[in-house]
Amino acid sequence: MTLFHFTGIKGSGMSSLAQLLHDSSYTIQGSDVEKYFFTEDPLHERNIKVLPFNEENIQPDMKIIAGNAFKDDHPELKRAEELGLEVTRYHDFLGSYMEKFISIGVTGTHGKTSTTGLLSHVLSGFAPTSYLIGDGTGKGVEDTEYFVFEACEYKRHFLAYHPDYAIMTNIDFDHPDYFTSLDDILDAFGQMANQVKKALIACGDDENLQRLQSKVPIVYYGLDPSNDFYATNIEKNRVGCSFDVFIRNEFYHRFTIPLTGDHAIKNALGVIALCHYEGVPATSVNERFATFTGVKRRFSVSEFEGRVIVDDYAHHPTEIRATLDSARQKYPDRDVIAIFQPHTFTRTAALLDQFAESLAGADQVYLCDIFGSAREQAGNLTIVDLIDKVPNSHYLKMDDMSDLASHQNAVLLFMGAGDIQQYLKQFKSTITNEETA
Repeated sequence: MTLFHFTGIKGSGMSSLAQLLHDSSYTIQGSDVEKYFFTEDPLHERNIKVLPFNEENIQPDMKIIAGNAFKDDHPELKRAEELGLEVTRYHDFLGSYMEKFISIGVTGTHGKTSTTGLLSHVLSGFAPTSYLIGDGTGKGVEDTEYFVFEACEYKRHFLAYHPDYAIMTNIDFDHPDYFTSLDDILDAFGQMANQVKKALIACGDDENLQRLQSKVPIVYYGLDPSNDFYATNIEKNRVGCSFDVFIRNEFYHRFTIPLTGDHAIKNALGVIALCHYEGVPATSVNERFATFTGVKRRFSVSEFEGRVIVDDYAHHPTEIRATLDSARQKYPDRDVIAIFQPHTFTRTAALLDQFAESLAGADQVYLCDIFGSAREQAGNLTIVDLIDKVPNSHYLKMDDMSDLASHQNAVLLFMGAGDIQQYLKQFKSTITNEETA
């Protein structure tokens, strides 16, 4: 049997795909840097071999799947070329793989991972469903009927896909290191919309999505009654939301989700609309909603020494506002403390004022040094530029958590797409040492 080697197997999409193929009885191994990433845990659980990068990993008769973060001059990829091996980029492989199934791509600037996770959970209760989620989770099942996957817009990679359906959650300006403007992003999403085969499910509350045109029907969902699917009679509490769904002004069903925030209701509406299109009964959808436990690093809650700690991937102003909204609904009686690590210098510079505005919604703000990336290690601004714009903000050093530790009976939101979890780990260690001192 063919051995697939993943160059960059710890990447969130790459790890998910490796898991999916392993579950589908393919032989998998991979390589990456030796630094720990949470995306590698499911690989070890499946006993998938994870090696340090080394050109000697590449052997004859392998098929190579290459992560998009690594250029063609990577030693492993050069070695594969020398051996005449087939090398396929992650997004190109995925584009071919999905042709075997009823494919549903979930895309948008925000909410992709949460919506992909929710949809895959719901459909799995109806028919055999394989899925690939951007939190590093993938699963392949026997006799797969549906394939649910997260489709990332960065560098237009999602244009390798021609899915049966697409759910589009929103369009916002992001990835300023690649996209030149909002119009540039709109152009990319417009191309994606024209590659969908059966129907496009789009959030009609988003003005930018309203501008899209498509060769297939566009079904709009949202909170506004002008949408094809809309939610009304919304009730919120600390554990979730309940709401009536109307389809073109006719009552359909009342749903309950164990999730907080308006963004969560909209994500659920996208899932409801897709399922209705595919004939999944509303009762089945609602039953699956009740057992959904969320996805990794999307409002992941734990309690520690009287404090509520939330680990969240939010790295854009819109996402920060959504995370704060969820925290206010779930913990109305506690102070909300934002600990934020900006991700990439270009994004921080392009959205500096928006970051300041969104963070102002917290009771106190702690800001960490900007996290670069493989693409950019430095920039022309520092975290001080953001601190100067945010009221009640403080600089958080990894080796001094004393001020942060003074917040008791609070909700601490650790947000970012870099290594914010290192700050979270150090914070817990500080608290533990204080308790035992």
